[in-house]
Amino acid sequence: MDERARRYLAAMDVDVWALRRGGAGDSAADAPAANDIATLDWDTLAAGVAACTACELHTTRKQTVFGVGDRAARWLIVGEAPGADEDRQGEPFVGRAGQLLNSMLGALNLKREQVYIANILKCRPPGNRDPKPAEVVHCERYLQRQIALLNPAIILAVGRIAAQNLLKIDTPIGRMRGQRYTYHPGEIPVVVTYHPAYLLRSPQDKRKAWEDLLLARKVAEQMA
Repeated sequence: MDERARRYLAAMDVDVWALRRGGAGDSAADAPAANDIATLDWDTLAAGVAACTACELHTTRKQTVFGVGDRAARWLIVGEAPGADEDRQGEPFVGRAGQLLNSMLGALNLKREQVYIANILKCRPPGNRDPKPAEVVHCERYLQRQIALLNPAIILAVGRIAAQNLLKIDTPIGRMRGQRYTYHPGEIPVVVTYHPAYLLRSPQDKRKAWEDLLLARKVAEQMA
């Protein structure tokens, strides 16, 4: 075990489209069609997200949070939605939760720059409330295109909301842990773990998260 892993274990305790505009509140007009998105490259997709007004969240966001990392990464980390820090900085998983995620990745000898990190939602819900179903429906097409472009070897879903929306199930996160799921389309393996923000509140579950990371690494190695 190298020093980076030791530090972690100590921390863990143990073609270009134009956005269509409609009338106020006309989300169907604001949202690009799914078949349009399916043809977009990374940069055009990011521009589309930045201009999106498909749901009410565009009225309260400071900026969209598209995603960050290596666009050829084998690992995709999917979280729930931007928080206040992410909304200000335009990058997912910053602040204390982001620092813990960096440590979690470091334990696997992965740097933040070697993975890709994205969220179910691209805009912050006010007060960090749970995403509404309609918001997820409007936003998931962006994540779906990111996954298609990336074609990762493994998806690590962090937190209940990310896992349930990605996998289209309502199983409690405690029962999702320790299993290998499959994301469709693409037949991409998915492993579920706790959100770093939850682990900051509940450090007694950090050891369980470490077990999840080991499972994810094993699955990723099998996909090599």
